[in-house]
Amino acid sequence: MPISAPFLHLYRSSIRYRSTCVAATTCSILNKFFDIAPEVLIGVAVDVVVQRQNSFLARFGFTDVYQQLIMLCVITLIIWVLESIFEYLYSILWRNLAQTVQHDLRTEAYRHVQNLDISFFEKQSSGSLVSVLNDDINQLERFLDGGANSLIQVVSTVVMVGAIFFVLAPQVAIFAMVPIPVILIGAFFYQKRAEPLYAKVRLQAAHLSGKLAANISGIATIKSQTAETFELEKIINDSNVYRAANRQAIKISSAFVPIIRMAVLAGFIATLYIGGKMTLENELAVGSFGVLVFLTQRLLWPLTGLAQTVDLYQRAKASTARVLDLINTPIKSISGTQKLSSPDKSPSITIEDVQFAYSERSKLFEHMNLSIPAGKSVGLVGSTGSGKSTIAKLLLRFYDPDSGRILFGQQDIKDIDVKELRQAIGLVSQDVFLFDGTIKENMRYGSFDANDEQVITASKIADAHEFIEKLPLKYETLIGERGTRLSGGQRQRLAIARAVLKNPSVMILDEATSAVDNESERLIQKALERISRNRTMVIIAHRLSTIRNCDVIYVLNHGKIVETGKHDDLLLQNGHYAWLWKVQTGVVTATD
Repeated sequence: MPISAPFLHLYRSSIRYRSTCVAATTCSILNKFFDIAPEVLIGVAVDVVVQRQNSFLARFGFTDVYQQLIMLCVITLIIWVLESIFEYLYSILWRNLAQTVQHDLRTEAYRHVQNLDISFFEKQSSGSLVSVLNDDINQLERFLDGGANSLIQVVSTVVMVGAIFFVLAPQVAIFAMVPIPVILIGAFFYQKRAEPLYAKVRLQAAHLSGKLAANISGIATIKSQTAETFELEKIINDSNVYRAANRQAIKISSAFVPIIRMAVLAGFIATLYIGGKMTLENELAVGSFGVLVFLTQRLLWPLTGLAQTVDLYQRAKASTARVLDLINTPIKSISGTQKLSSPDKSPSITIEDVQFAYSERSKLFEHMNLSIPAGKSVGLVGSTGSGKSTIAKLLLRFYDPDSGRILFGQQDIKDIDVKELRQAIGLVSQDVFLFDGTIKENMRYGSFDANDEQVITASKIADAHEFIEKLPLKYETLIGERGTRLSGGQRQRLAIARAVLKNPSVMILDEATSAVDNESERLIQKALERISRNRTMVIIAHRLSTIRNCDVIYVLNHGKIVETGKHDDLLLQNGHYAWLWKVQTGVVTATD
């Protein structure tokens, strides 16, 4: 069974593992050496009983039979102790190595994933990524935990026992070794047949994992739509596909064991007959014949476990290939080394002649020009797909323009260090993401050094302090995964407080009030009035009431700015903005 490219890649790229690999391999070999030794001692014991003063041990000066038996007991004790010691050592070394490789590989993969651009995540299922980072890496751990040692010990057994056979009885050794090529050919055949099957198994496992993760995240929608039966049937179907993929692999692996057993039986019968015949004809000592009989089992029987080991290997190989494919996903370089020229001062933002298109989609912006004065609030409004949220993504450098430039003050954002740029921007989106922790932990996320006083001040600015104080544990209250124990308005205000605590020079609110009730919107509006003082604000909204007080409003339609002005001025123009306002205030309907 050849070492596959994924394992070679791991070995070559991880020199820090090599000393541990060598130590673990050495302990595995020594353990197998002392594991085989008792079978040899049985032959020596038989030789002592039969030959007495002419036994093998007598050659070393132990002519008394009882001395020989005592010596055998001492040697047996030493061998068993050493076997146990090396078993303990290889177990610790291999298992710790498995944990270390698992930890390092998962960390490396996650570090790489975090550096991938946003477009990668928009094309990938989160469940599939979790499956790679968790399940696939666990498959590698299972192989290193037991499979690697099994392979080494099988090879060690063949070499050691084969050497003893050829020393004691070369004629018997030839027939005893005949099954080994058959077994190895079977292993190669199995590997070739099983490799694509296990690749399919891992692919189906990732798909199933992604579907389960999506369903659990959307359980409220499933229940509200009474779609439990529909989703259960889809999971049953996906699980059956996964089971069918495994069934094909199991069919191949299950056939491997009977073949090995027949090969082992042939070798054992050859040893019994030929070795027995030689012993009867005084060509082979009785003790040596006993050694051969016992060692035949030692030589061939462990090979029956080769199927399970190869099975672990194939699963680990397929999984490791998927992890390395993820790690080898190219990272889109985001250049920029400059510091912000005035990090504590709210900058102006200028979008100059920007052209941009999402991958495999038609161009969204052509010659886009937009100006946001320093310390002023700008509203962006327009129908879905008009490009409002894309502007926020461009400002954060989730994407770069195809041409043109964006200025942060007088600096091109492509020249600014991306971490410093994003640290200067606070983002509150419609889909607020909160972590499963306390209110305080969520507020301090990204501002980890903030003290309690700063946390409370930020929550007051965001109009969140009052509802937090009414909670049983106040700022230490656990809010559940994604903040499910809070209302929509409370989650939004908590997200605004988190952004305020960051103290950014630019604040972007992307549909921050679209999913809240009127009272929550009123409180958020009050918070925005406090936040926007002397700070550059970009407010993206469907609800025009959110942006009516902005210093300037840009109306977008299909990637173009069609109207610009303040709220009252835009109403007087009686254009697209005025129509949207009439629809939202009930003056006209959307179909008028």
